[in-house]
Amino acid sequence: MTEPKILSGKDTAKEIRLEIAAEVAKRKESGFKVPHLAAILVGNDGGSETYVSYKVKDCKEVGFDSSLIRRDDNITEEELLELIDQLNANDDIDGFIVQLPLPKHIDSQKVITAIDPNKDVDGFHPMNVGRMNLGLDGFLPATPSGIIELLKRNGIETSGKHCVILGRSNIVGSPLSVLLSRNREVGNATVTLCHSRTKDLPHWTRQADILVAALGIPGFVTADMVKRGAVVIDVGTTRVPDDSKKSGFALKGDVLYDEVAPLTEAITPVPGGVGPMTRVALLLNTLQAAKRLTDSD
Repeated sequence: MTEPKILSGKDTAKEIRLEIAAEVAKRKESGFKVPHLAAILVGNDGGSETYVSYKVKDCKEVGFDSSLIRRDDNITEEELLELIDQLNANDDIDGFIVQLPLPKHIDSQKVITAIDPNKDVDGFHPMNVGRMNLGLDGFLPATPSGIIELLKRNGIETSGKHCVILGRSNIVGSPLSVLLSRNREVGNATVTLCHSRTKDLPHWTRQADILVAALGIPGFVTADMVKRGAVVIDVGTTRVPDDSKKSGFALKGDVLYDEVAPLTEAITPVPGGVGPMTRVALLLNTLQAAKRLTDSD
């Protein structure tokens, strides 16, 4: 069998960032304000710190303004909701995110619901989730949206294919199942959504033309779970100790890559696969938010 196609989110995201930067430059030349993305970071979770730093870097690369608002992890829920109200009312900020996870004493769903749906560039607000489910325009959650864009730009056919998704989270699995089943250019798939209660999981994964692993369990998907010629999308990015790395850890996917890759038609690496696409999808949502504001003026 030929070598699998590597679905490089890193390369695809770079291409999209160049497109975004060109559009931002045109907006600036036309006298429009540049898009402004803000992020609220509560506490000092290592993974969140890294992810937010990437977002700031991405904004700078495409010409966005960005604001990073840090708060200690002892912030009260009321104080955080007040901060969100301030950002909702700030016309200079087109979109903002509250980096998850939050400390246990804060109700994440209450926080998400407090964000103005028109500034909810993470796509988690119930109104945006509802619009997605109805096939209406709105902000799509970044990781599922990024996966759709990765499939589209790499010419992966989804129509009529059987897509099996491992993991039913509200952030990845569930919304991706909706997007892949929609009557769109990248869609029209038959989707099976598997989870912790699914019986005989390998039975379902071996039927997948497109297998998406979004469990957060390193190396969970092994060769005996994958049909030859499948397309495999690995969403997992779990930090595991690795003394050979300067940071002391490595990112591992949900798929046992070396074992599974030879069987596949195409596969995403970890890192450099879905992660960069999640980040660029957030930029696309922020640009969309800025254009909405302009169009409404």
